[in-house]
Amino acid sequence: MPAQAVFYRAPDGTEPVTEFLDQEFPLEPRKRKPSTRELQAAATKRVTIDLQIDRLNGLANDDPPLPFPHTSQIGGPLRELRCHYGRAHYRVLYRRSGKLFVLLHMIRKTSKAVPRAEIEIAKERWRDFKKTDGGAASQAAPCGGRGCALIPSGGLSSFAKLTI
Repeated sequence: MPAQAVFYRAPDGTEPVTEFLDQEFPLEPRKRKPSTRELQAAATKRVTIDLQIDRLNGLANDDPPLPFPHTSQIGGPLRELRCHYGRAHYRVLYRRSGKLFVLLHMIRKTSKAVPRAEIEIAKERWRDFKKTDGGAASQAAPCGGRGCALIPSGGLSSFAKLTI
């Protein structure tokens, strides 16, 4: 069975990567009456990032990580998925746990290296993920999958949530 990218879910039920995506690439318009062009641009940005995240899905369990320029190693098993839209660069910090790629933290990259504080946030989330039943399904929600941003459940501001 292929590996699957999942969002880290915090003990309070929030999903930091989902929240970042919803804030950075809202599926609901921020304006009262956006133009068709503005709606299309917002959807295109979100789908572009979703498809880059989806590259992790489908890798066989024994496959090596995606090569550079798609991913690179941050330190130890912590990796960054390198996403971009136009001139904006984003990084999703993630780790592998068996058949799962756990998406721990996402940032908009503004400097050459990922800031140490951002790396520490990802490491803390990983410790939390592993602490609870070694990363039980209750701490992860599937993500990626072509079209998940186009056909969300629970309203236009969230991804479809499935049970692992």
